[in-house]
Amino acid sequence: MSRKPLHSLLAAAALTLASTCACAQTIIIAQHAPPPPRVEVVPPPRAGYVWDPGHWRWERGAYLWGPGHWQPVRVGYRWVPGHWAARGPNWRWVRGHWA
Repeated sequence: MSRKPLHSLLAAAALTLASTCACAQTIIIAQHAPPPPRVEVVPPPRAGYVWDPGHWRWERGAYLWGPGHWQPVRVGYRWVPGHWAARGPNWRWVRGHWA
């Protein structure tokens, strides 16, 4: 088999796998620690929602602030906000999730 059809076949297989796997996620790794969180004014409680605080996101090689937002409640679960975790010399984003 020549290289071109093999590369096309591998690319198609990877694309199919990524589109069919609901667990596929982008892993975000930064080379330095995020700045301290900004002080946010948390709005008054809202029935059926939990406040997800703002955080620094890594975009194009720099940290950018993303403001907090309301997350619809899942009965029987608690919201764990996303956070940055040190992994060796780098920092990895851990997405917010229900636990």
